[in-house]
Amino acid sequence: MRDVVIAGIGQTRVGELWDISLRSLAYQAMKAARQDANGLTPDALYVGNYLAIVTSHQSNLGTLLADNAGLTGVEAFTCEAGQASGGAAFQMGFIAVASGYVDAALVVGVEKYTDAIGSEQEAAVALSMDADYEAMVGLTLAGQAGLLMQRYLHQYGAPRSAFGAFPVLAHANAVNNPFAMYRKAIQQETYEKAEPLAEPLNLFDLASYADGAAAVLLTTPEKAKQAGIRHPLVRVRGSAGVIDTLALHDRPDPLAFESARYAVQRACEMGGILPGEVDLFELDDAFSIYAVLGLEAAGFAERGEGWRLGQNGDLRLDGRLPVMTMGGSKGRGNPLGAVGVYQIVEAAQQLRGEAGANQVADARLALTLNLGGPASSAFAHVLERL
Repeated sequence: MRDVVIAGIGQTRVGELWDISLRSLAYQAMKAARQDANGLTPDALYVGNYLAIVTSHQSNLGTLLADNAGLTGVEAFTCEAGQASGGAAFQMGFIAVASGYVDAALVVGVEKYTDAIGSEQEAAVALSMDADYEAMVGLTLAGQAGLLMQRYLHQYGAPRSAFGAFPVLAHANAVNNPFAMYRKAIQQETYEKAEPLAEPLNLFDLASYADGAAAVLLTTPEKAKQAGIRHPLVRVRGSAGVIDTLALHDRPDPLAFESARYAVQRACEMGGILPGEVDLFELDDAFSIYAVLGLEAAGFAERGEGWRLGQNGDLRLDGRLPVMTMGGSKGRGNPLGAVGVYQIVEAAQQLRGEAGANQVADARLALTLNLGGPASSAFAHVLERL
């Protein structure tokens, strides 16, 4: 396999972007990534998207977005893995370049959640669940997360307030992210007073669904050099995708995010590193319980101990394992099928030394973990500064 590097990155602001279309939103991120790559032209476009066929009444996004961007004649299609669609699209781009199938691949994650309204939005988001045995009886993703948190509190005796550390940290990091939806810090007291959402979850345990687009341009180090790219290059050292059961009730242990465990393990094995060697971890915090279970699955904490990492400063920007360094989904906003690409862009910013006030000192290795639902699917990637 050939070495693969991130030659360009681009992203849009995350939020309720009522005044822009799906195609235009994606184009902004794609254009920014190509400009960052000194105008390098991709041979293929891989799209990460979850909801467009329902919320925007639009499928065949590969053709739509490539055509709109003037990329005639390229290979282009959509990768769908629920909320992990962005991570899946990035893996597709990585494989295409690493194998020699193409020399340059553009990956874009895009979501227009606000193209639907009211109950249509909740019904659309529930599509990643088991339709017959979960969604049909009224279970929601928030309801699932509430059940998982309730089980965690019962099984491990963790204090309920401990989960507040994750949204508090996410909002603090989002303050300095110009693309974030919520650029305002919150206090633990604010978290504890928030209204309940799905007991024991409250409003701050959920990352708000939103619109957004992020893009990366992948190529080989040789092609990047020929293109005259001057900014630091980021190498993709490892990539893995793993599934678990779709329905949560079919798992022997619902608190064991096994797909996340294996995805991280395999991505790190491909990269020739151990998870503990990374300098930052862009985990999936769609719900605060997912952040805790993701830390445990990745091996950064023992089972039932992940919540403790939020209590001792280990996860701060100056800590042992910085997470959600640009705000995560809670602070940045959760553009669903685009999250995995946002994670890659934010990790690349850190490794290129371009994270501004949120810069992790001497960042060399980064790990990202993108989940579809409660880890029904998981995509992990290891990135390295060259």
